[in-house]
Amino acid sequence: MTYSFISPPNAARFVLSNATVPAVTVEHVDVPVTEGLATVDIVISDGMIAAIRPAGAAPADYARTDLRDGMVWPCFADIHTHLDKGHIWPRQANPDGSFMGALDAVRADREANWSAADVKRRMEFSLRSAYAHGTSLIRTHLDSLAPQHRISFEVFADIRDAWKDRIALQAVALFPLDAMADSTFFTDLVTTIRRSGGLLGGVTRMGPELVWQLDTLFRTAAEHGLDVDLHVDETDDRGAETLKAIAEAVLRNGFEGKVTAGHCCSLARQDEDTAARTVELVAKAGIAVIALPMCNMYLQDRNPGRTPRWRGVTLFKELAAAGVATAVASDNTRDPFYAYGDLDPVEVFREAVRILHLDHPLDTAARVVTTSPAAIVGRPDKGRIAAGDPADLVLFSARRWSEFLSRPQADRVVLRRGKVIDRSLPDYRELDSVVGA
Repeated sequence: MTYSFISPPNAARFVLSNATVPAVTVEHVDVPVTEGLATVDIVISDGMIAAIRPAGAAPADYARTDLRDGMVWPCFADIHTHLDKGHIWPRQANPDGSFMGALDAVRADREANWSAADVKRRMEFSLRSAYAHGTSLIRTHLDSLAPQHRISFEVFADIRDAWKDRIALQAVALFPLDAMADSTFFTDLVTTIRRSGGLLGGVTRMGPELVWQLDTLFRTAAEHGLDVDLHVDETDDRGAETLKAIAEAVLRNGFEGKVTAGHCCSLARQDEDTAARTVELVAKAGIAVIALPMCNMYLQDRNPGRTPRWRGVTLFKELAAAGVATAVASDNTRDPFYAYGDLDPVEVFREAVRILHLDHPLDTAARVVTTSPAAIVGRPDKGRIAAGDPADLVLFSARRWSEFLSRPQADRVVLRRGKVIDRSLPDYRELDSVVGA
């Protein structure tokens, strides 16, 4: 059991008193809010949140833990990850930290090593870490070139069922849209996605076939009732405008499903007028955008012997201001695309605040790893603190933003249905027989 700053009562009914909550995560509570934070009492009964009341207003006869203004967050939503790639770094490192180096390294490792047993071991290790950190919802992209699509989606379906009471899981097929030209493969991929309850995804690139690819993608998604989640413009090339093309395709085809775009890095490299027109189209098309600040800052503008000149992230604030649904996520974990990370949304949030300048003010910043990502993936019941919901909460000793963002919050307490979970993280040595030391 890891060290925790407090021990909530082991009782059927209890109160978390004097809890500081991000106001954006709490519904139907009329209390004063300062810097986006409110102080409340959270009443828990039989694993559910029974009530949220102003501080000091909870029933006096309940067992209680006084948090002394410590923060309470809902469990997190991490909606752009790569569980199938996770933790291969010891076995297949990126030789130069570049995007192309990552592509080549992952391709080599996938073709040599990604059996069902290999993928399962690494995915489960990642999920144990995410669960210990306080995550209850994950969407992962799965590399889906043949024959890997069948292997990974079958493993995913088994893991999703095994983990359904701990982490809600979604999966997206990731493949270069060029591969759609092989109709036999694409038909089989769609069948695999439907059988596994997944989403249609892909990587978009500029080219003469892009319009056909996008029209085919959205027509296929509409025909089979699939939502779409794409990797978009992960480059510093100002000429990469597939985000614009995606928005145009959504509107042209009248696609009514959910569409999510991850990365969208090149948008931040374009001139103001060009970027503004694309942002307007994205808003009109109803596309959600996910920023991946840690991975994008790691990969983008990396050149040997040269200091990077930009942070690699998309126009997050401009998109949000235009009404686009936005969130941040972990992306890769200890693989050639990002050598670090542990699927910890607290780390993701802390770095997003720094990289994207989500502070000054921080009033609604907590939404980017809670309510916003949950809503984007169709699970508005997650990432919030609401009466009638399961008491899936993360407790922190930090009382204000400066305290929260200055330390890793390693002593946090995670409650699932009102019970404290064991937050012990899996030992990397468990993977030595899979990926090496």
